[in-house]
Amino acid sequence: MKFPDFHTLQVMAIVNVTADSFYDISRVTDTQAVEHRIAEAVVAGATIVDIGGYSSRPGADDISLEDEWARVDMGVGAARRVAPEVALSVDTFRAEIVRRTVEKYGAVIVNDITAGEGDDRMFDTVAELGVPYVAMHMRGTPQTMQSKTEYKDVVTEVVDYLSSRATELQRRGVKRGNIILDPGFGFAKSVEQNYQLLAGLDRLCALGYAVLVGLSRKSMIYKVLDTTPQNALAGTTALNWEAINRGATILRVHDVEPAVQIVKIFREYTDDKGFGDL
Repeated sequence: MKFPDFHTLQVMAIVNVTADSFYDISRVTDTQAVEHRIAEAVVAGATIVDIGGYSSRPGADDISLEDEWARVDMGVGAARRVAPEVALSVDTFRAEIVRRTVEKYGAVIVNDITAGEGDDRMFDTVAELGVPYVAMHMRGTPQTMQSKTEYKDVVTEVVDYLSSRATELQRRGVKRGNIILDPGFGFAKSVEQNYQLLAGLDRLCALGYAVLVGLSRKSMIYKVLDTTPQNALAGTTALNWEAINRGATILRVHDVEPAVQIVKIFREYTDDKGFGDL
């Protein structure tokens, strides 16, 4: 599998093979629906498809490894059938899920909401398999994270944490170019802290790693607008623009076409100063 250049602008499509993700329209639980969702995303311009079998919304139920694997296996299998050339990401914190996926389907990006804290085998597994890895900032678990929002300086603490995780990844043998950092919008952060983090995103980007942002339809948008995730697309578009303007290069989204349009307009706005093609 050839992966895109993570330092150029990419759109990652969210495919939740779950029944309880926070944005209900994004949930796909049978093979036909998953194939349709992936095919639509690729036609719309997604350069990466992110398959998730474990819901990480606040308060989500824990599930067993085998239940997660059944979902991931179905989702990745569907993606390989309908879009064999697209880069795939697997949203998991379990090293065994990564190993099974790579052994059965080949290399994938690993998108880990725990930055290796959820499974002490993860960093060594990623290093051994030689696959790209997204380290995200979160405190606690999806079940407890919203009770862990005490920071003296949220930007500094997130940047320092992710910098240390990236250093540890390299110490374990992961190549620097395979490391992607995610500040974890909505994970153990209040609405106000999320906006502080967005305003300081250039500090994370200044570390020199590719940076992924997942802002799509999150509570930091719909709570401010006093609405629902279903009505948060305009807010998502605005914040995605701000994120790439501050240096992020991967937009993880539910709505692929609007994100692709943002990237095209941003290139025109910046006169295509070093940004890659979708």
